[in-house]
Amino acid sequence: MEYLLLISVLVSFLLSVLLLPKWIRICRKIGLVWEDMNKFGHPKNVAASGGVVVILAFVLGVLTYVALKTFVFEGTVNALEIFALLSVILILGIVGLVDDLLGWKHGGLSNRLRLVLAFMASIPLVVINAGTHFMAVPFFGMVNFGIIYPLVLIPFAVAGVSTTYNFLAGFNGLEAGQGILILSFLSFVAYITGSPWLGVVGLCMVASLIGFYFFNKFPASVFPGDIITYVVGALIAGMAILGNFEKIAFVVFLPYIVEVVLKLRGRLERHSFGKPTKDGRLNMPYDKIYGLEHLAIWALGKGATERKVVYLIYLFQLLFILLAFLML
Repeated sequence: MEYLLLISVLVSFLLSVLLLPKWIRICRKIGLVWEDMNKFGHPKNVAASGGVVVILAFVLGVLTYVALKTFVFEGTVNALEIFALLSVILILGIVGLVDDLLGWKHGGLSNRLRLVLAFMASIPLVVINAGTHFMAVPFFGMVNFGIIYPLVLIPFAVAGVSTTYNFLAGFNGLEAGQGILILSFLSFVAYITGSPWLGVVGLCMVASLIGFYFFNKFPASVFPGDIITYVVGALIAGMAILGNFEKIAFVVFLPYIVEVVLKLRGRLERHSFGKPTKDGRLNMPYDKIYGLEHLAIWALGKGATERKVVYLIYLFQLLFILLAFLML
């Protein structure tokens, strides 16, 4: 009977699939559309900030889980942790939406302000003293960080992961697909390590992203916007903290650390897009590599297309997921 709780996952998926077409029509009607930078001529015809629907579907799915657990199964629910996590998600969702509306071409929110707001968004997890203060540190074993864990490590984790997830983006289906892969695995980890409630929460986002992916994959009819990247990144950090599997999450997140290193080569000023041609291929936009996207274009050579670049990055991500799986 406990499997009926997965109805909440179905709710998230159905809401995402059913509401996104309406969002796309509204965006096109009012002119809230963005350029598709990896298409020749950069056509401006893709609905913006579809992450609004994803967050709505996710939150309602999670609330369905809480309702089923409380009223149908009359069991205990980790309400404090769940609502703290939802608070983080909603705060960063607002930050992402503001950033989207200001527009990346006009600078959006400054990097400094993004970090400040991301640190502030971590407060709900800080005040409930989420997670445990013990962490496995290489060469030192288990270390008790005490008060440093909630006051320092949690804010840095939420701010770092939520803003860094935003770096590997800009290609049809990339952000959503990466979120599906990472959160599916972390939901599995949560389940086998004794936090099934956290696994269901993660799967609600996975379901929302799968529904979104149908409309965001190549050729995209809707873009996620920063509202999704901030939120998915925050959920990755939140699951690692609440599930006490920070080391596993760190390994899974290594491609994004590589992305940050490559972006720093260009002082965070080089964009991730390729240079589209009339025949649908992508060429290197710069002489040097400033991101995993550029590395994928370089590796694919003359056969590089937007779809192949995204699939190659998926494959790269799966290698780290496999590595993390072997660590369990």
